[in-house]
Amino acid sequence: MALETKEVISTLNDLIETCKDGGEGFRTAAEHVSSPITKSLFSEFSSQRSKFASELQVEVTRLGGEAQKSGSISGAAHRGWLDLKSAVTKGDDSAIVAEAERGEDNAKKHYREAVSKDLPTEVRSIVERQARSVQEAHDKVRSLEVKTSHGGATTY
Repeated sequence: MALETKEVISTLNDLIETCKDGGEGFRTAAEHVSSPITKSLFSEFSSQRSKFASELQVEVTRLGGEAQKSGSISGAAHRGWLDLKSAVTKGDDSAIVAEAERGEDNAKKHYREAVSKDLPTEVRSIVERQARSVQEAHDKVRSLEVKTSHGGATTY
């Protein structure tokens, strides 16, 4: 049985918060890592999440709802970016990468929950495409974490 429109809007607004929080987290991480490659990757992911949020906001508006405009402080905590500030203040690339990976774990969880719902076809295709991209980003961040945790110097 298909979700009621208000439930679809609520699901999309949750993903918008997830994307906004992730975009902000990646932006902050990009500003503080020393590796130019990681900096570029995190900037790319930040931009990607902003685009995802905008795309979802369009869908919420199309469905007649009011789209979430920003992430949330409590949402950031629940989405795994809580300890990023601590990692950033230490200036430790491996700690920053580890926090980014935790944030991605939570983003994957939120997308998994959304995909498990009976979303309208046009909404489902957007959410599934974004979920695949979030999984790919998670895997890239995880590979950075492995590289930073094994050899001392960060040569990624």
